Amino acid sequence: MRILHVTPHLGGGVGKAHAALSAVLPEIVQQTFVLLEPPRERRYIDRIEAAGARVLTADNLAHVAALTRDSDIVQFEFWNHPRMFECLARTEFPAMRSVFWSHISGIARPLIQPALMAEAARFVFTTEASLASASVAVLRRRTHKKISVINSGFGFPDAAPRIARRRAPGIAYLGTVDFVKMHPGFFDAIDAVGDDSVHVAVWGEVDPQGAVVARANAMRHPDRVEFMGRTSDAAAALASADIFFYPLQRDHYGTAENALVEAMSLGLAPLVLDNPAERAIVQDGQTGFIASSIDEIGSLLEMLLLLPDIREKISRNAIRAMTETRSPAMSAQDFMILWLAMLAEPARVCNFANAIGSTPAEWFLSTQRFAGTAWAPADHDTTARPAKGTLAHFESAFAGDDSFARLKKAGA
Repeated sequence: MRILHVTPHLGGGVGKAHAALSAVLPEIVQQTFVLLEPPRERRYIDRIEAAGARVLTADNLAHVAALTRDSDIVQFEFWNHPRMFECLARTEFPAMRSVFWSHISGIARPLIQPALMAEAARFVFTTEASLASASVAVLRRRTHKKISVINSGFGFPDAAPRIARRRAPGIAYLGTVDFVKMHPGFFDAIDAVGDDSVHVAVWGEVDPQGAVVARANAMRHPDRVEFMGRTSDAAAALASADIFFYPLQRDHYGTAENALVEAMSLGLAPLVLDNPAERAIVQDGQTGFIASSIDEIGSLLEMLLLLPDIREKISRNAIRAMTETRSPAMSAQDFMILWLAMLAEPARVCNFANAIGSTPAEWFLSTQRFAGTAWAPADHDTTARPAKGTLAHFESAFAGDDSFARLKKAGA
């Protein structure tokens, strides 16, 4: 069974997920990964190749089409990356069996066009929360067979529950240290805790001149937060923590939430807001606590700090839940079932450009609004910083393309 994975790159959560999956897939699966841009790091690529898969960087879109012809199934590792949209719209794909593994939820921006989902033979989400999205509601009126969920976030095996120690409980955050993901009220909740011994280790790459550090410095108790920097070893970073403090923005882009799953698998008691992706992972009162506001999550933090028995109960439950539901072997089995079913179906030609447009500006717009609805530049963050999936990101990838000028001038 020859599987071609088409992906912008193999960094971050996508690379981590495939490094884990490649190691447990049966030998019958022959994987080739084609990258749409040169890799910036090889950490996960090296692990994927060590498992027997082949990793290539595409020479051009004709190279992607040629690899497609030699494959039984083509799996698009999908998120709102400009090169992915270029590949979908401009590659002259032969007839193929196509599956999308979506690493964005589609619940909020970036949106997923229902027509794109309909064009694929299968469309697979990484979180159950996506099943409530508007895109799925439209597609399910046509067919239900093509939609499924396969998890991409995996915990660490064989963790022991946290045991009460003779010190103040450790608190940690690990992930994107940017208000595009982290809730700005994070620091308000920490400031409001009555216990002066509170200390939160914040793991992740941070801009020392950015808004997050500025907000931390403006706290009444700035000494309560310590920025630890980026880590390549989440288990080691979280080893001394007992509580995982993880309040995220309401419309954040996350899906499988690797950091949350990893922390729970290590026995940390998680505190999250009631966002769809987190609700799909945490069982309130059983494997963690879900708050409806920053004030409530602050109160829950104080409660956990005071009650070691509750922390230990949550720790045991969290480890068990992640072990039973979020392992690479389980996701690999789900993919085997999916791929084997697809092999019995004929290959067909797909026209993805009909769903997402033919110009870079149209590709970006397809992530911002559904067909037939209006959009204006003011609706979106127009910062010059080319963060993932932003207008600036698309403009930097296709510099000089006049479709952007028309977009900004006329709106849509």
